[in-house]
Amino acid sequence: MTSDSRRAAMLRVDQAGEFGATRIYAGQMAVMGQRSSEARAIARMAHQEARHRVIFDRMIAERGVRPTALQPLWDVAGFALGAATALIGPKAAMACTAAIETEIDRHYGEQLDELGDEDPELAETIREFRAEEVEHRDTALAAGAEQAPAYPLLSGAIRLGCRIAIGLSRHI
Repeated sequence: MTSDSRRAAMLRVDQAGEFGATRIYAGQMAVMGQRSSEARAIARMAHQEARHRVIFDRMIAERGVRPTALQPLWDVAGFALGAATALIGPKAAMACTAAIETEIDRHYGEQLDELGDEDPELAETIREFRAEEVEHRDTALAAGAEQAPAYPLLSGAIRLGCRIAIGLSRHI
């Protein structure tokens, strides 16, 4: 895989991930509204994810990178995951965030290692967004994510789904 195709795959995955995050938060907010402290935290995180998506949308357009063909699936699956975890309860919604952001932290770290100094603009964007994703994870943990029903199972399943989505979006 050439350097250009690796960077294109990175952008495709990252844009898909930010799109999926906005859909997860939309599902959670559809169920939770915006009254509770957890819902207000989710709304703040959703706002940051929407900004991330706008930036990655711009970058893939400027660089001529094809978005994932799986976006319609991520649209439905993200909203469903968000709504389902919110229906379980606020702590489960936070467990979803903690699980996803744990994987995204790992994923962005791998991308930064792979990029090195090859693409300063992309690397800086990933570094900035990674810091915000870590904040989201820490916010979710502080809000009781680990107290969600069946937390180890819920977290493990969501993290596995996240890794699968990353792998699929890289190529499709």
